[in-house]
Amino acid sequence: MSSLITRRSLVMGATIGAGALLTGCDKIAANPEARKILFMGEDMNRGLQRALTNRNALAPEFSPAQMSPIFRSNGTSNPGTAEYTAMVANNFADYQLKVGGLVDRPLSVSLPQIRQMPSRAQITRHDCVEGWSAIGKWQGPKLGALLTAAGLQKSARYIVFTCADLFGGANYYESVDLVDAFHPQTILAWALNDQVLDVAHGAPVRLRVERQLGYKHAKYVMAIDAVASLAGIGKGKGGYWEDNVDYDWYAGI
Repeated sequence: MSSLITRRSLVMGATIGAGALLTGCDKIAANPEARKILFMGEDMNRGLQRALTNRNALAPEFSPAQMSPIFRSNGTSNPGTAEYTAMVANNFADYQLKVGGLVDRPLSVSLPQIRQMPSRAQITRHDCVEGWSAIGKWQGPKLGALLTAAGLQKSARYIVFTCADLFGGANYYESVDLVDAFHPQTILAWALNDQVLDVAHGAPVRLRVERQLGYKHAKYVMAIDAVASLAGIGKGKGGYWEDNVDYDWYAGI
């Protein structure tokens, strides 16, 4: 819980400015040296989780009776760009998911093709860094199936997702390593609760990486790229929130 409070404090600090930080926790989070200490446990968290659990161990799954009556949306509710608005208007008929980077066979996959791929349905709990959670049913193909079809090159170490929503004029982005990319519950979801994914929840396709916190589950995915390093992605930490608010890159739960 302390890590969740710290992250919320950092978001607030980034929004209202360091001069408005009021609590002792916020003052600590605003100190560069303190922030370094607070987040240096990320590698240990990842190492311990990977060492103590099977790499294919599943996140808990639930029954239909346990699904939340409302699955709230969070973050961007509509990218609102001219390009995205046009895609919504024609029901994503022109959508093409690009799969590239360090692959042997770059792909351009339409939404009907994605929906026709063998898919996985899973009822899981979404845990948000802000402290709320909800249980919902997600359906879509495994990310690993697309990466296998594209043919990852030996130098590939990370998978980067570029999204339709803009922050500061640049596309939102996130990344995972190959362990999570090929995890059996990591899917590109096109349906939520047996309904086609709506705009607020990330249509036409969003990432579900069930063993990590919600901010890793990128919405509005437009492109997927295999890379050897995160050094050239944004400011080098692998994701928008990681780069701008010092969120952990590895948000394992």
